[in-house]
Amino acid sequence: MTDPDVFLLRNAVDALPEGMLGRQLDDGAPLRVKFGIDPTAPDIHLGHTVVLRKLREFQGLGHTVVLIVGDYTARVGDPSGRSETRPVLAPEEIDANAETFKEQAFRLLDPARTEVRLNSEWLDMSMVELFRLVRTCTVAQLLERDDFAKRYASGQAISVLELLYPPLQGYDSVAIDADVELGGTDQKFNLLLARDIQGAFGKKPQSVLTMPILPGTDGVRRMSKSLGNYVGVTDSPEDMFGKVMSIPDPAMPLWYDLLVDIPYDPTAAPVKSKRALAAAIVAQYHSEDAARAAEAHFDQLHVRGEAPEDVGEAELPGDDPVHLPALIREHFGISAGEARRLLGQGGVKLDGEPLGAADLDLPAARLDGALLQLGKRRFKRFFAR
Repeated sequence: MTDPDVFLLRNAVDALPEGMLGRQLDDGAPLRVKFGIDPTAPDIHLGHTVVLRKLREFQGLGHTVVLIVGDYTARVGDPSGRSETRPVLAPEEIDANAETFKEQAFRLLDPARTEVRLNSEWLDMSMVELFRLVRTCTVAQLLERDDFAKRYASGQAISVLELLYPPLQGYDSVAIDADVELGGTDQKFNLLLARDIQGAFGKKPQSVLTMPILPGTDGVRRMSKSLGNYVGVTDSPEDMFGKVMSIPDPAMPLWYDLLVDIPYDPTAAPVKSKRALAAAIVAQYHSEDAARAAEAHFDQLHVRGEAPEDVGEAELPGDDPVHLPALIREHFGISAGEARRLLGQGGVKLDGEPLGAADLDLPAARLDGALLQLGKRRFKRFFAR
């Protein structure tokens, strides 16, 4: 096994077929390394960066990354890991998300060694071309997928559109002449199917490298914006630092391995290790100065229990009493229902004192000049008009 092979396989789960990546690297020719993302959400989070960091390692060895923004496959909906049909977004939302994805990916990837492609370039195909593609797969083959198999066995619906997703993703490899494809472990079936489709179209099959799925800030479920357990690469330094500090201690070794370039020290105190991890992540996406300021902000809020110095200010509405869920909805960007839930859980404080489920309407005089705190990191001071 070559040294580059050892380096690139670090933290990987599967490298298939066995030994193929090593042979490709030994040949010495620059490889075209494929990674596809469906823009079903507007932001990239740290879970996406696990593969993006590995792609950057390929670039460091002289290879070209082909980043496929799945503006067309997003209209189908990736069924990977799903127990039900994924809702399909409006085309305008997909297009807007695609632009955001491209911009954020370059926080990690080298633009000079990255080729960005939209798969609508080749998947907006004629029926004749589609018929040729779907002939390369069988229904039995597609139903071997773990998520399809479970849904079929339990009598849950599987749309024909979903069955099209794996061959469409596989055709991406045909269109861009992929030598290697990367993805999470949940993508293993799709990545291997792409090899068969490449062969059916007379192309040399790619090798496959899968990476672990990063658990979210809850330490259990995969990181996901819809689950609220994510850290976005565009989060503010303060939010990023605070979210990382909230992860359970057992999640730290994997986060260290997959997200930063410093080793995890199992002999260090957990709080010290977590601070070092949070600082390294903030520095990676912002700067060293931002990391130091974020840590100071965290200590001010969570160690000394002080409010931040740069709290935003806002005017109270003219109503008296003030309906608190409506005020929170307007100034903190959450629904009134979510505001009521937080009130019931003690997640809203006024001048440091927790409010309760009964505090839906408060006198304007009580709110005038007061500091309203939502959760651990969000503050705003209100004044009467």
